[in-house]
Amino acid sequence: MEQHYDIDSLFYRLSRSNFRSRFCLKQKDRDYVRSKGMDTVRRHAQDFVRNRLAPAVIPNDGKQTPMRGHPAFIAQHATATCCRGCLSKWHQIPPGVQLTQAQQAYVVDVIMAWIDRQMQ
Repeated sequence: MEQHYDIDSLFYRLSRSNFRSRFCLKQKDRDYVRSKGMDTVRRHAQDFVRNRLAPAVIPNDGKQTPMRGHPAFIAQHATATCCRGCLSKWHQIPPGVQLTQAQQAYVVDVIMAWIDRQMQ
């Protein structure tokens, strides 16, 4: 059964983590979002989630998401959607099974909500 959270509740819990709360978009990242647009950034996030997070077995799990280089990567670390271990701990999405389309959409929505808040 899939677990869905109130985004405000999730972001509140994440804000209480010293590690998660340190992440923010730098000016370069904000400029990238502005130049590409949120729709393009969302498509990139969908690709990242599908290719790096959705498979049941990820050989480099825990190291598959860079710490910089794209706003979605920073958002993944800020929102604990960076690896299957974090997805399990913070979002109750179990490791070892392929993410469903609904789970992938949820992860992308969380990433994009965080980016949207950072752009405000």
